Amino acid sequence: MSLFRSIATVGGFTMLSRITGLLREMAIAHFLGAGAVADAFFVAFRFPNLFRSLFAEGAFNTAFIPLFTGKLSAEGPDAAHLFAERAMAVLALALILFVIVMELAMPWAMFALAPGFDTVPGKMDLAVDLSRICFPYLLFISLTSLQAGVLNSLGRFAAAAGTPVLLNITSIAALWALVPVTPTAGHAMAWGTFAAGIVQFFWLVFSVRKAGMPLRLVRPKITSEVGLLFRRVVPGAVGAGVYQVNLVINTMIASTVANGAVSLLNYADRVNQLPLGVIGIAIGTALLPLLSRQLKEGDTAAAITSQNRAMEFGLLMTLPAAVALICIPVPVIRVLFERGSFGPAETEATASALAAFAIGLPAYVLIKVLTPGFFAREDTATPVRVAMATMALNVVLNLALVNSLAHVGMALSTALSSWFNVIVLAVLLKRRGFFAMDPRLLARLPRILAAAAVMAAVLWGGKTLLWPWASSQLAALGLLAALVTLGLLAFAVAAQVSGAAHLSEIKAMMRRSSRSS
Repeated sequence: MSLFRSIATVGGFTMLSRITGLLREMAIAHFLGAGAVADAFFVAFRFPNLFRSLFAEGAFNTAFIPLFTGKLSAEGPDAAHLFAERAMAVLALALILFVIVMELAMPWAMFALAPGFDTVPGKMDLAVDLSRICFPYLLFISLTSLQAGVLNSLGRFAAAAGTPVLLNITSIAALWALVPVTPTAGHAMAWGTFAAGIVQFFWLVFSVRKAGMPLRLVRPKITSEVGLLFRRVVPGAVGAGVYQVNLVINTMIASTVANGAVSLLNYADRVNQLPLGVIGIAIGTALLPLLSRQLKEGDTAAAITSQNRAMEFGLLMTLPAAVALICIPVPVIRVLFERGSFGPAETEATASALAAFAIGLPAYVLIKVLTPGFFAREDTATPVRVAMATMALNVVLNLALVNSLAHVGMALSTALSSWFNVIVLAVLLKRRGFFAMDPRLLARLPRILAAAAVMAAVLWGGKTLLWPWASSQLAALGLLAALVTLGLLAFAVAAQVSGAAHLSEIKAMMRRSSRSS
């Protein structure tokens, strides 16, 4: 399977997961709004969701896939299968112990994550209760991520990419079914999260069995290879998960800003995650196994070319998305969330945070392109050092901007620190001879930027002329659809005319098989 077909497979299922995720957030906004209960649930989910993002979309696969692929190539399926089973056994034991410890320590852990909740009566206790319900989700989703790594290494991306859809569907069903019988809507969402972890795990149990590599739960044994795997997971989690760690830092500070600030940032981030998940995660998931194979075959030139094409594709997809979210955030948020407990004031506040997050959207995707260049070479230390510097910068920017810009300053600090991360990773790869922009990317980058500028002008003009007519939700939906259509057409025409992209090339890339497949 070619790189671009792999990206399309993962991206298609991730698009479905992000769409259902938005439906879930719309349901949450309707029932919970942006007040104390919503804040408590989002922070409760932040703990396991942080590890989900690190494991399911980053650190575990970046450590596991090169080792599993190497075993598969050098020693065959049986040796790779045994390695995966031993890794799963040790991971399961470690997670069970970790979950137990966190359940007992949750009041103190919650105070560290959201210290500002203690100033609102009952809010901290609610957050602790919801966190204890949500946290076992970590056990199931982490074991799911290991099975996903096996499937991705075998070139089977669809089943793993579709697991987040199950999370969203299960959560929505639980919210509608349990709200009448639970103390708060937050409790309904927490139990839905717990159930979703179980559903996702057993979905991939079936999938790996169908792929001919069922994973039995054997006696835990830390072999040299399993030990190497887990030594690489910890630094890899920091390197690959800096975006999520930055969001946790934002949560800590947001809890002290105002009641509802955590929820406003969460709603804005969920919208921003749509293009990030569809493009960034898809590229990172498909690129790492390809780079690992190319480098093991000694084809460094092919690996650099793969990164260039991934960067070109990522920018071509994310720049228009960033432009749209920066230019028309209010229409987007109003159509998605403004109903029930979520009113116009929440719309304006969330839209401001969304525009700030979107400034960093291309950077979030470029990080997914650049970090596999280190991980495929089994270098997890360098991204860790860069990530630590990035997190330090994020904290400094948060503290500098929060007084003047409130929650918007925290979103902006995440965007700016992500660009810092990209620049440092690119410079280090270039100095080591592992990456250089080829003539094609150098020629097309300014053209992609020009096409994005044309799109921005069209969206600004269209919003000025059309949005005053959005007198109802139905009218707002129609006008948003018109604005998005106009913007996409403007970008497509400008890209075609300027030579930033050609439809025939995209079709050819989707058909062409990689030599290393």
